[in-house]
Amino acid sequence: MRKVIYPEVWDLDVFFPGGSESPQLREHLDQLAPEITRLEEKVQQFQIPQSSSDAQKIAEIIEDIREIRTQIGQARSFISCLLAQNTKDKKASLLQGEISTITARFSTAMQKFQKDLTKTDENVWQGLLETDALNGFEFILNEWRTQANQKLSEKEESLITALTSDGYESWGNLYNSVVGEMKVKVSLDGEEKELSVGQANNLRSNPDESVRKEAFDALEAAWSDKEDLFAKILNHLAGFRLQVYKKRGWENVLQEPLAINRMKQETLDAMWGAISKHKQPFVKYLNQKAQLLGKEKIQYHDLNAPVSKSTQKISYQDAAEFILKHFGQFGPELESFSRKAFEEGWIEAEDRPNKRVGGFCTSLPMSEQSRIFMTYSGTIGNMATLAHELGHAFHSYALKPVHGLNRQYAMNVAETASTFAEMIVFDAAVKETTSDEEKIYLLEEKVKRSMMFFMGIHFRFLFETRFYEERKNGMVSAERLNELMEQAQQEAYCGALETTDPHSWANTLHFYITYTPFYNFPYTFGYLFSLSIYAKALEEGQGFEEKYMALLRDTAIMSAEDLAMKHLGEDITKEAFWEKGIALSVKDAEEFIRLTSMG
Repeated sequence: MRKVIYPEVWDLDVFFPGGSESPQLREHLDQLAPEITRLEEKVQQFQIPQSSSDAQKIAEIIEDIREIRTQIGQARSFISCLLAQNTKDKKASLLQGEISTITARFSTAMQKFQKDLTKTDENVWQGLLETDALNGFEFILNEWRTQANQKLSEKEESLITALTSDGYESWGNLYNSVVGEMKVKVSLDGEEKELSVGQANNLRSNPDESVRKEAFDALEAAWSDKEDLFAKILNHLAGFRLQVYKKRGWENVLQEPLAINRMKQETLDAMWGAISKHKQPFVKYLNQKAQLLGKEKIQYHDLNAPVSKSTQKISYQDAAEFILKHFGQFGPELESFSRKAFEEGWIEAEDRPNKRVGGFCTSLPMSEQSRIFMTYSGTIGNMATLAHELGHAFHSYALKPVHGLNRQYAMNVAETASTFAEMIVFDAAVKETTSDEEKIYLLEEKVKRSMMFFMGIHFRFLFETRFYEERKNGMVSAERLNELMEQAQQEAYCGALETTDPHSWANTLHFYITYTPFYNFPYTFGYLFSLSIYAKALEEGQGFEEKYMALLRDTAIMSAEDLAMKHLGEDITKEAFWEKGIALSVKDAEEFIRLTSMG
């Protein structure tokens, strides 16, 4: 039987043939304007509901919003894919600006509609939510009502939205463009090579310390060379947000990210509190690793260094087969869905120049497909990233039966399915190995992930919180940003680091994302939330997949606290919930220390 060869370059032509020059894409974008005009007219004519008999009018506008949002989502995702696969695609950059303008206009119409709904009398509102036309949208409509009440007047919010496209969002786009064009020179296999930032980042786990150090130093020099530009971009992004918050009367910089993640401050505090109390096993792991590398304390460029010499390259094809095998042992839906993604070219994995840094999964809602972007270079970490992004795609698949308005899940639970999929792959790899050396390597990969969420994400959160507080008083210099970053890293790693990465504020893409601040703590939430779900899956076996998909379908229609209570029976505002997941991670660290201390 001939082995299936999975494509390593994604298929985008199935959506709009011809890339950024696609006539179909042009037609798609052109038809959005009249559709938004029709929505604007309906919203303009919309009267504040006086009784539950107005439910049908609201339902019709909701359907229009769903349809336009789906069409915008299709175009946005497609254009983001074009820019990711080739950062030099100038036409795609222009299209990105165009879709941002279209989105801003759509958002303005939506905000007016939401604002009008807030003026509904409370008794009438409750009656509306009980009608057949609207009872499936209770959560999202109440959320709209709350959000609109916390914002400025319709006219003021409209002005803010209009200014984001050429102001706020453009700073984020500028960052992506500059980073996409950056090159660094590193000696590999006896010759000097010019690498993109993404390719150089992949060398962080290279077994040769001289390569890791050279790549780290080359990147550090590149970030340092442009630090003033990146400091300006970061300051302007934060400054825009803070001005908007000030006008709305929002004093806490966490108000927006907590609302976006549909979670309480108590939940966030409980999570970080539990983590901070249980960091010592990971400090011991870092100290042990430093000794194994022949050093007294760990250096930043060695955080991802492998301590095992038995590492092997995993081809993309072998990684795909491994993932499919073990997804299949969890459940048939996850396996068959992922096989389809591999076979039909949903994944862009090829290692080549001019690709964007990092990895992502994006949904193309009109086609009910996803596309996964990454640069695959043959490591276990790459295989884990591939599984992670497939988990994101599976989340979108699980939501297919759900109305489009009820598919907008929050960032923190967005990491649930991805981290869950990643765990399946890592656990399987650890169990299948027969050699202690290979087991040490795989265990360490698991521990490195725990460290990223408990320490790496923590320092990003600490830095961003403190940076915003200082930004309230004016521009923060690149030099000060370096200081804040080094302090945050030493605190998060409990002083275990001998050297730091002062320019992490410049090289962390998530600080420059415009659609949400604090793109950090949701990852840690998703990781620990997933551990709890994973523990239940191990208990219940294959039959758990149906319950798992039910949980995923509810992710967009309830708060994080309610979701955990309904599907897990857990109170996540208490540290005890988070400690369960941390305990599983501690076992990995302790097992690593035990194995590496033998002999």
